[in-house]
Amino acid sequence: MMLIILAITLLFVPMPTGAAPAPDSFAYHEQPGNAVPFDLPLQDETDRHVTLRAITGNRPVILALGYFHCPNLCGVVRNDLFQALSDSGLRAPQDYTLLALSIDPAETAADALAAKRQDMARFPLPGAAQAWHYLTGQPSSVQAISQAVGFRSQYDGQLRQFLHPTGLVILTPAGTISGYLLGVGYRAGDLRLDVIRARNGGIAKAALPVLLLCFHFNPSTGRYTLAITKVLQITGGLTVLTVAGLMALAFRREKQR
Repeated sequence: MMLIILAITLLFVPMPTGAAPAPDSFAYHEQPGNAVPFDLPLQDETDRHVTLRAITGNRPVILALGYFHCPNLCGVVRNDLFQALSDSGLRAPQDYTLLALSIDPAETAADALAAKRQDMARFPLPGAAQAWHYLTGQPSSVQAISQAVGFRSQYDGQLRQFLHPTGLVILTPAGTISGYLLGVGYRAGDLRLDVIRARNGGIAKAALPVLLLCFHFNPSTGRYTLAITKVLQITGGLTVLTVAGLMALAFRREKQR
């Protein structure tokens, strides 16, 4: 199992050819206990000028950084989050505030509204209209929030995509980083525990680093499956090796009896 975890930890999606920074520089640089600027100007999906402090309502915050027209894993992150919320028993808006913040300066409130409507149509959770906020903002505001939570991204002009890590950041009602859920495939129980910890002001230790980058699109299939396929290939192969090793060890012990 540790080998499987290590393989996922070291996973990265191939970078484009040419000079480029190392992929591991784009993993979440976790900063539990760091304060996130809550008073920077942003815009919500109704084109209303807001601040995080004004819309969080003194509740724990689930922060999802990405962009609404992402062809890769940003949609997977939100879908996995909504599925976990559906099964968590958490109530909206009483128990949490969800912030989906776009890192793409070209996206507008109209893009945010379209994404929110699409997500709510797939996951019509009670209270979602009040608890879910889809935000855009000036690069300076978005960059300051990104830096505070250790989120690093870079735009590839040739592919017209952003390279960035996947995951969620859980904040306390005061805007302190309580913990992270990295990668994709969030479990309802983990999400619930993290939100409760944040509500009580708790700070978790840094999570096991998972380098799953949201980048690249496979035009031959029209799907964003490359990173997930790599996870399955690596974990599947290591599972076979682990089982084979355990069987060989058991057989050897049986012969020694």
